[in-house]
Amino acid sequence: MKIGYARVSTDEQNPDLQIDALKAAGCERIFTDKASGANTKRSELARCLKTLAAGDTLIVWKLDRLGLSLGDLIGLLDELKAQEVAFQSLTEAIDTATPTGRAMWQMVGILAELERSLIQERTKAGRAAAVARGVKMGRKVKLTTQQVEHAKKLIEQGEHHDIVAKSLGVSRRTLYRGIKQQDVNQC
Repeated sequence: MKIGYARVSTDEQNPDLQIDALKAAGCERIFTDKASGANTKRSELARCLKTLAAGDTLIVWKLDRLGLSLGDLIGLLDELKAQEVAFQSLTEAIDTATPTGRAMWQMVGILAELERSLIQERTKAGRAAAVARGVKMGRKVKLTTQQVEHAKKLIEQGEHHDIVAKSLGVSRRTLYRGIKQQDVNQC
């Protein structure tokens, strides 16, 4: 069975162009979402995916109608492949039921993997350059050295940890971490 999925980003947009193309491609059922591409709650897509069975073909008008990102799209299409569901994108002329379509999809996967690797390399290089410039990585410290010293004195005088933490505006766990970190730094 050929099943179509269409998505428009806003309520003002009209999915008719996509629906007409999906009907022309022979879709017997069409699911339509009106949701932003960044919105992960696409109820009609979820219903569509539950409807698919081995031997079916999921058809979309364009790849970006299906996935939130390239990684998301690849994951979704890998799931379809595992369920023995074919995939077809009308605009990009990708059809995983044909050898050429499968090859094209593999190329998209290779490019996505290359993109991920390049992003990781740039991130690593950027982080190293920032550290070399003296940028401190990670979260900002919530308690100053003076606050930790004050907290230690209060605790030594018998004040309860919870009350000390509350007076500093932090959780008890943050207080413990601050004390521990200062003790490690003093060693």
